[in-house]
Amino acid sequence: MRVLVVEDDPNLSRQMVKALEEAGYAVDHADDGEDGHFLGDTEPYDAIVLDLGLPVLDGISVLKRWRTAGKVTPVLILTARDQWGEKVAGFDAG
Repeated sequence: MRVLVVEDDPNLSRQMVKALEEAGYAVDHADDGEDGHFLGDTEPYDAIVLDLGLPVLDGISVLKRWRTAGKVTPVLILTARDQWGEKVAGFDAG
């Protein structure tokens, strides 16, 4: 199974990538929204872990672009945001 992790925090992304690889997944990593969008748009992934607070292009915009382009890859949103409106925006984005 191939997974994309889009996370800008170096410690968190390193831990996630390590844990997923140890569990047997093939993992790619992007540390900003622009690179994450490109990888998710051009490579076949079985799942994506997507942070919302990314540099260059935020996670909601990345997800909206994927869904507008017809990408149906399951996306797990990763966020420290606690406002309901922000969480709903993630669901609304796809």
